[in-house]
Amino acid sequence: MAKEMYQKEITEVMNEVNSSPSGLSQQEAAKRLENGLNQLKEAPKKSSLTLFLETFKDAMVIVLLIVAIVQMIMGAHVESIVIFAVLLLNSVVSVIQTKKAEGSLDALKSLSAPNANVIRDGKEQTVPAKELVVGDIVILEAGDYVPADGRLIEEGALKVDEGMLTGESTPAEKELGVIDRTAPIGDRDNMVFSGTIVTYGRGRFIVTATGNVTEIGQVAGLLENTVEHKTPLQRGLDRFSKKLSLAILVLSLIILGVQVARLFLGDGSGDMTADLVNAFMFAVAVAVAAIPEALQSIVTIVLSIGTKQMARQHAIIRKLPAVETLGSTSIVCTDKTGTLTQNKMTVVDFYLPNGQTGEFSENPAEWTLPERRLIEISVLANDAAISAEGAKLGDPTEIAFLDYTEKLNQPYREIRQQYPRLQELPFDSDRKLMSTLHTIDSEQLLLTKGGPDIVIGRSTKVLINDEIVPLTEEIKHQLQHQNEEFSKRALRVLAFAYRPLTVSEDEELHLGVEEELIFVGLMAMIDPPRKEVKQAVADAKSAGIKTVMITGDHKTTAVAIAQEIGIAQEGDLALTGTELDALSEEELTNQLEKITVYARVSPENKIRIVRAWQDKGKISAMTGDGVNDAPALKQADIGIAMGTGTDVAKDAAAMVLTDDNFASIIRAVEVGRNVFDNIKKAISYLFAGNLGAIIAIVFALVMGWDNPFTALQLLFINLVNDSLPAIALGMEKAEPTIMQREPRNPDAGIFSGKTLISVTYRGILIAAVVIVAQWIGMNQSPELGVAMAFSTLIWSRTLQTLPARSNTETAWQAGLFANKMVWLAIVVCGLLYSVTLLPGIREVFAIPETFTMNHVGLSIAMAAGAVLMMEITKLIILAVQSRGNNTNS
Repeated sequence: MAKEMYQKEITEVMNEVNSSPSGLSQQEAAKRLENGLNQLKEAPKKSSLTLFLETFKDAMVIVLLIVAIVQMIMGAHVESIVIFAVLLLNSVVSVIQTKKAEGSLDALKSLSAPNANVIRDGKEQTVPAKELVVGDIVILEAGDYVPADGRLIEEGALKVDEGMLTGESTPAEKELGVIDRTAPIGDRDNMVFSGTIVTYGRGRFIVTATGNVTEIGQVAGLLENTVEHKTPLQRGLDRFSKKLSLAILVLSLIILGVQVARLFLGDGSGDMTADLVNAFMFAVAVAVAAIPEALQSIVTIVLSIGTKQMARQHAIIRKLPAVETLGSTSIVCTDKTGTLTQNKMTVVDFYLPNGQTGEFSENPAEWTLPERRLIEISVLANDAAISAEGAKLGDPTEIAFLDYTEKLNQPYREIRQQYPRLQELPFDSDRKLMSTLHTIDSEQLLLTKGGPDIVIGRSTKVLINDEIVPLTEEIKHQLQHQNEEFSKRALRVLAFAYRPLTVSEDEELHLGVEEELIFVGLMAMIDPPRKEVKQAVADAKSAGIKTVMITGDHKTTAVAIAQEIGIAQEGDLALTGTELDALSEEELTNQLEKITVYARVSPENKIRIVRAWQDKGKISAMTGDGVNDAPALKQADIGIAMGTGTDVAKDAAAMVLTDDNFASIIRAVEVGRNVFDNIKKAISYLFAGNLGAIIAIVFALVMGWDNPFTALQLLFINLVNDSLPAIALGMEKAEPTIMQREPRNPDAGIFSGKTLISVTYRGILIAAVVIVAQWIGMNQSPELGVAMAFSTLIWSRTLQTLPARSNTETAWQAGLFANKMVWLAIVVCGLLYSVTLLPGIREVFAIPETFTMNHVGLSIAMAAGAVLMMEITKLIILAVQSRGNNTNS
């Protein structure tokens, strides 16, 4: 296997890219630039027109278009225009949402550095970063964006923030040595990567990759090649639309065939052409009655209501279907840093050579000499600062020491003012130490902090209580043992020491003074879990949701956090990205259920993990904040970006957490489940009413009656009268046991379970009172029969809102006035219905003058009777179920 650039000596890299420390010549750079600019390329996007036309692929939409065109030809212009308007509105909204989501690559491009300092023709010069080529020598200073991928050839205390690629919260310390093993991006300490930021020090590197060949470019490629999945609701509606459309077409053709057969088998009297037209319009009316024209709009509105509820849970929805998808989630793949943890290094323990550990006294006056010296060194050999406004500047580890001091009621500024820095030896990644010189208690002291092994190795004495004693092998062993104990707890440990050192004003410190130190103690820190996360993980588990940690951090740290908050249990597995790469697809599938922690992973690893769960039929949510997370966020059923994350991650995600908190995800899941319940209630409400209308129409056909409704009457009910109650159902509160049930099966139909029985029963009751109403009206005139059927259907469907609020509770048990929007919808629908009775308008709706307020009252009474039967039946069923549950228990 060919070596990677990080596995090669610098001279080998130079030879391979045909360059030298003096850089390329301008002529050679121009020649190499012909191979392509150092910028990300993207595949062509679909035009707005293409996206618009694709919205008309839905089976139900096609049927509606056919119906509208036929009605237009037959002269029913008003009905056709209404259908066209609804379809056009839905298509425009869909295109706008899609266009808003196409910003991922644009955000990636914005991460590119505008200019770069390079060595060309042996001279330092500034060139546009897009003109960098492989072989260029680039100079880096603190604050610079890294403009391309490359191998370091010089470095001075260089630290680079690579969190956007690795997910790590602390800057990566760079060095020049060859890495002789296969290493993930986070461990390639001799490389720098395009789009990352230099936080400290300086360096030079030779460009080894530009444009789409860089690590960030490969992320862009993954983004383009990642296919977004339809949500469970979208898939369910697609399947339902196809079945419903086919059923409607078959039913309409049967009805048309029956009527045509009657005409040809009859006595032949009358206008045959007019009768055929009426028969055809009757069949069209059935299609209009069966298709809920406003369904897509209602689903969109209910989802929008859900987005507002989620916003109150700190979850901002970017793609509407994500609201429902979150409620179907069975796997949450979550990042560690900032989501499960506080994204803030915090001192949690310390150790003094006398065995003291735990916590300091919060009264500085009570501190012993070793305690005081430990705090002094942590504050003085420290370059971090906290501004007057509270802004924290510097390395997260050093900021942790300042926070700890402040927490102990000892303002760090007082220590620094009392003991100003005289000289310093900055941190160096080779020696892993930092030292500063101060005058403390009238004596010059060199204060040193660094890696425990280094500091212990350079110490010859130790401060125990108030005495300085020799550092014996026994004491050294105790210190090393304590360091190992801290490491087992996944704590980051630094050691602190000092020595008296007299230096004249004109004398400079040199590295040789960091010897014969007096060891003081250890301080241990970690990015701790958020307080509410442990309960959130437990709540997720009770809701049937498995939580999996996927992080760029080290395995030991990840497992420790996972065990502490309840993600990892005894017997669970933890894999690194390298170990995951070694597994075959079959091996991963077999072990997937047991793996709860993935550490040091790559973007490809994250996508593979998500796909593995999706192949098992699980709805997966993925959190992330870095560029490296974007492809997996897009691949997941629902991508969740952090509010503090990169724009790339936010653009690829369906949802953004404004508080970066895992607990907010679980609260949002509850909202998502309730949103789906409410969508299901709204759809059930619509189809129960539509079924009632179809049964009434078919009954009239069988009995040889006139069509009980005109096409305009049915459109009025579907688009105006039904919409408001359905939307009101979208505002129902969550069922009490919503988070104690398993996630729903994404392949289950819209009418799965007992929903279909409920819809059918309610539809039959509505049909029964409509048929009776038409029969009563027909005794006076066919026109009055149509008016009675229309009026009774409106009131039956409107009042049906009350039993539609729940399948597990009656309207009274759910709180009769708990959802005031339901009553508002009923009142508004009543007012809209009254408009159809006004002079000049009633003729349009085929309501004769003989239809009086007595008939209206009778229609309302019959509709109320049907609704009462629905609730009585539900009450009986619930009582039987309750008795059965009590018997079983």
